Amino acid sequence: MTDPLLDAIRTVPDFPEPGIQFKDITPVLADPRLFSEAVDRLKAPFSGAAITHVIGIESRGFWFGAALAERLHAGFVPARKPGKLPAATLRETYDLEYGTDALEIHADALPENAHVLVHDDVIATGGTAAAAARLAERAGALVIGFSFFVELGFLGGVAKLPAGVPVRSVLRIE
Repeated sequence: MTDPLLDAIRTVPDFPEPGIQFKDITPVLADPRLFSEAVDRLKAPFSGAAITHVIGIESRGFWFGAALAERLHAGFVPARKPGKLPAATLRETYDLEYGTDALEIHADALPENAHVLVHDDVIATGGTAAAAARLAERAGALVIGFSFFVELGFLGGVAKLPAGVPVRSVLRIE
C-alpha cells in the first residue's frame, strides 16, 4: 500500500546544485485534502503534550508550522534568517557544510517555561533544528519535541538533536 503524501512528493534532480535530489513538497501544499492530512499527521504525536508554542523554521517550516500551531491551539514563533525580524532578537549560529548561518527569534517571543515544538518541513543534517532548539532554551522555554514533514534519514540529522527529546516525522526517506 502506498502513502498518498509520499506519492505526491516530486524529486527534482540537480536542484539547487548538481548531484542533489531535491524533495519538492509543494504538490502536497497545493492539494487541500493532502495538506490537511499532513497537518493532522504532524499534530497527532503531540496532541496531548500541552504545547504552548510552535517554532517554525524559515521559510518552509512556516508552511506547516503555522497550521500545526493553530491545530494545537498554540502560538506560532517564526525562526528567521538574521535581519528579518523588526524588534530585539536572540541569535543562534549553526554550521553548514562550508561556513555558518544563523537563526533569530524575537527576544520576547516565548514566555518563561513555554512548552515548545520545533517544526521544519524537512530535516536533513539537523543544524537548523538544533539551532532553533537552542534559541528556545535561551529564551527560557522547554523543548517538548521536534516535528518534521520529511526526514532524510540517510543524512543523519536526528543525531544532532538533543537526546531524549521526541522527534517525529510524517515521512522518512532513506
